[in-house]
Amino acid sequence: MMIAALAVFSFSLPAHASGPFGPPQPVADKTGGLHTAIGYWRQADQLNDHARSVIRQTQVYSEAGYGWSDRWDIYGRIGVSDMKVINAFSSASAATVTSKNDFHDHWGIFGTLGAKGFYPINRALGIGASVQGTYYFRDFADDMSGAQNGTPFSTELNVKDIWDVHLGIGIQGNLPYDLKVYAGPYVYYSQAKVSASPNIAVLRFASGPARVRNHSPLGGFAGMDVGLGKGFHLNIEGRYAARFSVGAAVTYSY
Repeated sequence: MMIAALAVFSFSLPAHASGPFGPPQPVADKTGGLHTAIGYWRQADQLNDHARSVIRQTQVYSEAGYGWSDRWDIYGRIGVSDMKVINAFSSASAATVTSKNDFHDHWGIFGTLGAKGFYPINRALGIGASVQGTYYFRDFADDMSGAQNGTPFSTELNVKDIWDVHLGIGIQGNLPYDLKVYAGPYVYYSQAKVSASPNIAVLRFASGPARVRNHSPLGGFAGMDVGLGKGFHLNIEGRYAARFSVGAAVTYSY
């Protein structure tokens, strides 16, 4: 087996996948109660490396939560996600040819726990805080083969122990027709363990597992929540932290 050029694996792989914060005010009414939801989230970010590599994830999840009046809420999510890193396997050396450029794996199972609190300033305006954390129960892996100076090689990259924590503070405006709009800043931290198998001397992670974290700790989010009647709500939210992410969820309050 021959070695590939150093640039083949010269990137970091932090991943964060909590999904939307949702409106600062919990969806439960003043009497409190249960809610469930299904959601979709399209995540994009830049990685913490010299090439500013781009990571993308598509996530589908289900949610269940409980609210105390319309001030407090706790919730849990379970879902599946893929992971794609653009040009992760690209080579900077003309003597090294790789079988593909992008790292891509499917069916990463993750779980999220979150809580939020809300304070109404008046009938039209309120402020709230949300915290949520995510952990992946399944690792991501992808293999690559190629040749250096005509000699073939192959190796596999593994991403495991992926977790993140998000904290957001949002201002909410209440509009007619059961429409809520909200926006605010957030901070987050994510971490993962990355390793190549087999370890190859000139590759970045050749000496063993490496722990990596997210590139940018700060971002902003904005969204809207509209009542659909009979306990159903539609939530649409976007986030920006180096790259734009967006998603939607349909919630039902019991």
